[in-house]
Amino acid sequence: MAKNMREKSARIEELRDKRPKAIAKHVRISPYKVRIVLDIIRGKGYKEAVAILENTPKSASEPIKKVIMSAAANAEHNLGLNKDNLYVAEAYADQGPTLKRVNPVSKGRAYRILKRTSHITVVLDAKA
Repeated sequence: MAKNMREKSARIEELRDKRPKAIAKHVRISPYKVRIVLDIIRGKGYKEAVAILENTPKSASEPIKKVIMSAAANAEHNLGLNKDNLYVAEAYADQGPTLKRVNPVSKGRAYRILKRTSHITVVLDAKA
């Protein structure tokens, strides 16, 4: 039994993605709004992506910039890669838990307000 578990964990480790990545969870911006900014930077180099995010007038650009910089720091510290050779290989935003609020309206009714959250994931890779 223990031998099978060791072999299984070795197989999982062997198949694991070795690229540097960073994840920001429970960011209080709708994933629809985050995906607009992610589409702009996907496939760009690290420095170019950071420059684009600094000059993009969207609220999602600040948390995305933090995630990209964290992924680059992970690449530099954990894998010994140079930041100049990195590019954004994958960038996506998944939906997180939704905060449900109520807005009172006329005649005793209540309208529901959905405050959406995002899980932002950025995967970098070294240029070949």
